[in-house]
Amino acid sequence: MANSIKIRSQRRDGYTEVKLLITHPMENGRNRDANGDLIPAHFIEQLQVKLNDQLILTTNMAGSIAKNPFFTFRLKAGNSGDRLSAEWTDNKQNKDHAEHALD
Repeated sequence: MANSIKIRSQRRDGYTEVKLLITHPMENGRNRDANGDLIPAHFIEQLQVKLNDQLILTTNMAGSIAKNPFFTFRLKAGNSGDRLSAEWTDNKQNKDHAEHALD
C-alpha cells in the first residue's frame, strides 16, 4: 500500500504550522452505489500525532468526516529537524503511518 499520509510543515513567527492530508474513502455506511446498494462503512477511527516519539495529539473520528481528510494545526514546540509522525487506524483495522522532519 502506498503511503496515504502527506505531511508538510513550515516554520512561522514563533510556531510551526503542520498540514496533514490523508487519502481515505471515509464512507459512513449510509451512501449508496450506482446500483442502489449500501456502501459499507469504512472510515478512520483514530489519528495520533507524535513529536519526537511523544504523543501530542489524538483525535477520534467517525464516518461524518469528508473523504480525504485534511488537518492543519500549530505547534509552539518543535525545532528544525524534529521528527513528527502520524498514524491512523480505521474501522476495518487498516493502518498507515508517516514521518516527517520539521522544516
